[in-house]
Amino acid sequence: MTTEQTQSIQVEDDRSGLGIETLRRAIADNLFYLQGKWPEIATLNDFYMALANTVRDRLMPRWLNTIRNYRRSEVRVVAYLSAEFLLGPHLGIKLINLGIEELVRQAVADSGLALEDLLAQEEEPGLGNGGLGRLAACYMESLATLEIPAIGYGIRYEFGIFDQELRDGWQVEVTDKWLQYGNPWEIPRPESAVMVRFGGRTEAYTDDEGAYRVRWIPARVVKGVPYDTPIVGYYVNTTNTLRLWRAEAAESFNFQAFNQGDYYGAVDQKIYSENLTKVLYPNDEPLQGKQLRLEQQYFFVSCALQDMIRLHRGAGGDLRQFHQKFAVQLNDTHPAVAVAELMRLLVDEHRLPWDAAWEVSQSTFGFTNHTLLPEALEKWPLPLFGSLLPRHLEIIYEINQRFLDQARVHFLGDSQKLAQLSLIDESGERYVRMAHLACVGSHAINGVAELHSELLKQTVLKDFYQLWPQKFQNKTNGVTPRRWLLLCNPRLSQLITEHIGTDWVCQLEQLRQLEAYAEDREFQRQWRQIKRAVKQDLADHIQQTLNIAINPDSLFDIQVKRIHEYKRQHLNVLHIITLYNRIRRNPDIDIVPRTFIFGGKAAPGYIMAKLMIKVITSVAEVVNNDPQVCDRIKVVFLPDYNVTNSQPVYPAADLSEQISTAGKEASGTGNMKFSLNGALTIGTLDGANVEIRQAVGAENFFLFGLTIEEVQQLQESGYNPWDYYNRTPDLKEAINLINSGFFSHGNRELFKPLVDSLVYDDPYLLLADYSAYIDCQDTVGQRFRETDTWTRMSILNSARMGYFSSDRAIREYCQDIWHVTPISVQLKPYVQADAGLKVENWHPDVL
Repeated sequence: MTTEQTQSIQVEDDRSGLGIETLRRAIADNLFYLQGKWPEIATLNDFYMALANTVRDRLMPRWLNTIRNYRRSEVRVVAYLSAEFLLGPHLGIKLINLGIEELVRQAVADSGLALEDLLAQEEEPGLGNGGLGRLAACYMESLATLEIPAIGYGIRYEFGIFDQELRDGWQVEVTDKWLQYGNPWEIPRPESAVMVRFGGRTEAYTDDEGAYRVRWIPARVVKGVPYDTPIVGYYVNTTNTLRLWRAEAAESFNFQAFNQGDYYGAVDQKIYSENLTKVLYPNDEPLQGKQLRLEQQYFFVSCALQDMIRLHRGAGGDLRQFHQKFAVQLNDTHPAVAVAELMRLLVDEHRLPWDAAWEVSQSTFGFTNHTLLPEALEKWPLPLFGSLLPRHLEIIYEINQRFLDQARVHFLGDSQKLAQLSLIDESGERYVRMAHLACVGSHAINGVAELHSELLKQTVLKDFYQLWPQKFQNKTNGVTPRRWLLLCNPRLSQLITEHIGTDWVCQLEQLRQLEAYAEDREFQRQWRQIKRAVKQDLADHIQQTLNIAINPDSLFDIQVKRIHEYKRQHLNVLHIITLYNRIRRNPDIDIVPRTFIFGGKAAPGYIMAKLMIKVITSVAEVVNNDPQVCDRIKVVFLPDYNVTNSQPVYPAADLSEQISTAGKEASGTGNMKFSLNGALTIGTLDGANVEIRQAVGAENFFLFGLTIEEVQQLQESGYNPWDYYNRTPDLKEAINLINSGFFSHGNRELFKPLVDSLVYDDPYLLLADYSAYIDCQDTVGQRFRETDTWTRMSILNSARMGYFSSDRAIREYCQDIWHVTPISVQLKPYVQADAGLKVENWHPDVL
């Protein structure tokens, strides 16, 4: 062989090559060298880890070149601060976004394995409660897909949201050990650890230049260690970083205590420090729980800001231009203490004058509000806050004084207005108001749906809107179509692609082209065929896991979300009981067969929500086993509802239940996922339902219930649920059946708190909306019989969901709040001759 022939041979790198044989060899190598196993003794988890590391190798060039982009002085980086990131499983979405799913599937199959088995092996990182954390995950994926330089900052909870088991129909919380088998998707960066202080005291002093300064002398110090996870964009080189922080002791072992025989004391500090990031959202009813929750929030915020300052200064940046380097978004009030922490870092640690630091701080932060419930707007008792963060309380007092001086001019002589605006609530026990701090310290404030944003201006943030109307914006939530259609519904995705091409995956508005097929009989047939297939898949799963046989041709009526009284799962239950009573009265009645599917978790301390789960499962036990029903009604509660378990649910839904009391839901994103997959919505004019109805057309949305104005009028006039109970026979019959013990083996006391809440209080107006809901559900049943009509409505729901992409939402944030632009990441082709290590322009502070 000549030299020229040798040089022309293309050698594929085992770490980045995508040939089938190269992939198989890489999986085998990782099984051998990383897992330390021969195939004959490997577990399914070993095979999963080998594959996961093979995929990680192939995204690493993208990731490292993206990180290099962060260091360029002219690049502005979005820093997304969130206490929750509910990512879902990594492997499937990374295969899709890298464009290598079919190659890997073939390589795995040729190796004697099934990709579905390996995908199912992955432990989901449950680092969030629900919508807030899932939104953060969608936004991180869209930021990468749109090639926006971004870093997500959060907490690496050792134990995430609890796993839910049902025992005798009751929710039981089980520890989520998502890290028990290791996590191949993260890289620890102990060399980038930072120190976080708590407690202690402050002392004033005069510096060398005669300026007044304050020194914080903490009672304890905790080390924050970052763990980095790659977030891959779809068919682009950009792979952004999610940096989650783990708490460790600054000094983890006390030799003196050990030598004196105090073996527990020797590691006491390690245990105490690591508890900080042990569990997602501790119970904050007791004082200890409140303190731990505040400690968690301050911990990750301080870690994040110290990290950003280090990155900025490492690239030669001036802290007076910090806001030009980073656009920091506060995802709800959990990270709001960042306003005070950035001021502390700039003024105390880096000695910027107050006015200069405040200009930087306000220009840096944007604040997203996610709630209209006053009780959900965080506030911390002053003694707790001051004992834990003494310097920050001083800074907040200073911010508050300067802010109120400004507000006093605007609201001349209105002392009540100033009290309402104050960062300190002094109406009773004194509190620090975190939403107020976020509003004052941010240059932009946004709600997450048009209705929500308007209500913010009228209710919980009314006073701030009167002061700063220019700060307020709306950014309606969105969901990523890569996970919530392309990954979770591949059959439908393929049908769509066959008819309109592939552009819709990143330009969801392209789905509008499907409108041309809404009346096409052949397209409708294929659409129904796919819906039937995914319903069969869910039915098989329910049969295998819960031993409940359901009819895939029945109407799948699905309500999956956090269990809460305002989301009104118990209104859905009243409908089920009403249908059941109709069958009992007339066994030959002709009703559309329905399968009611519920899923969701109740907060561990939320007794009424747990009772709601119990009533659902108790009704299911009776209805599913009553021979009179003849399978016309089936009720299923899916345990442990999470991202993994939700992925087969959204595609299978015929009807999406979005029935919260008007004015209570900020936005919702489950409503978007259902409609995107062709489900029709039954809902109130609440949250993003309003915009979904406008988008899909009123004729393709089942609307019922009181409007926000009607809710307010009814409550102001003196709402009496007892009147509705007495004058609505079907409602009275349903409630009486619950109260009689019929669904609780004769125990009349079990559901009494739930019944009493409805007939004597009913804060979420279930009884007022009951009749309209039942009538609307009857219309749903009639429409479902009209197969072609229902299919057309389903197609139009999917076709008109383009606006609700998280890509659109992120573009709006980039343009209106963050003022950032895309930066393409360039990759060098692999050349074997250049594969050796060659160090140039070395700098130790690259991450």
